[in-house]
Amino acid sequence: MNLGPGGPGDVCHPPPMPFDHNDHYHRLLLRRVPADARTALDVGCGTGRFARRLAARGIEVDAVDPSRETVEAARAASARPGGNGPAPRFRHADIADVDLPRSHYDVISCLASLHHMPFATVTALRDALAPGGVLLVLGCYREEFPADLARSLTAVPVNAAARLAVAAGERARGTRHAPRATPPVKEPGMTLADIRREADGLLPGHTLRRLLFWRYLLVFRQVAGAARRGSVHRHADDVARLAGDAAARHRR
Repeated sequence: MNLGPGGPGDVCHPPPMPFDHNDHYHRLLLRRVPADARTALDVGCGTGRFARRLAARGIEVDAVDPSRETVEAARAASARPGGNGPAPRFRHADIADVDLPRSHYDVISCLASLHHMPFATVTALRDALAPGGVLLVLGCYREEFPADLARSLTAVPVNAAARLAVAAGERARGTRHAPRATPPVKEPGMTLADIRREADGLLPGHTLRRLLFWRYLLVFRQVAGAARRGSVHRHADDVARLAGDAAARHRR
């Protein structure tokens, strides 16, 4: 029985339901946003819910997603009255094709999107961080059994109860959960051990922890001056890793 992505509740790419795993962790992510943050990049922004929460803090937000449908939905939602702060700038693009400015963003976020791209993409995100900037990855991972069984068994009933509670609250308020644009679905290929190993080489000093609802949280903070000092020495390793990813995809 698959209790993780693709299993009950389709946890990595849930169907339209009142309780959304990514939304559930917004506050956890926002607590790690620097208080003086002025610029942000949301990678794989989907319909823009987290990008709008960043913008509501007065942060100038660039938001990128490869799905035209979800970007159009994000723009429509952001154009509704009642928003706080400037609307994010949504862009339909693959992050691999975007020429990111170096040492620019105070915050870069990836919510359930990094598994859609080679993990080595974090090198470009790392180098786009301003000194003191933070990379926040709320990611999906491929479960390993029996290592992940206990956590999944714990999460399934909590997940079901949370969805029922949110749905009951909406019925009591007379509101209805609005359907959202469905983003492209891709099951994660890396285990948590794989992710930790890659992050150790590409994001020195990061923290990584498993979360309850089939997610992990990776946090990397750019040390002042680190991007400039280390970029030359890391370049060859990064190119080699990207080449290795390309070769692996070609073999598949």
